[in-house]
Amino acid sequence: MDNAGVALKRRYNLAPKYTRIRNPRMSAIANPQNLLRPVTLGPKPYGVRVSLRPGDPFSRIMGADWSRIHWFATAANRDAALQEMSRRHEYSRIGDKPALQFEKVENLASSRGL
Repeated sequence: MDNAGVALKRRYNLAPKYTRIRNPRMSAIANPQNLLRPVTLGPKPYGVRVSLRPGDPFSRIMGADWSRIHWFATAANRDAALQEMSRRHEYSRIGDKPALQFEKVENLASSRGL
């Protein structure tokens, strides 16, 4: 490497990442957005199943039987999340309809302690 390359490397600190010393005082959680959701260790028996409507063109990509279940610790948390998920968003156009179906589900074994 010529002198110009060495000077450029020093000026802009272009050293490889593995040579940089990490700040030992940095917390384990690097970003504050990681703290927004509380960590719950108990059972989460109440859920919301999100699925595509029949005939939705997106099902050609995801598959006709695609669904996702979001689990919650209490029925009240589940109902609040369901209301938020299914609301008409401020960026929706007039006449737009939600492309997803939302369904309440419950894991009976967990919720009733069976």
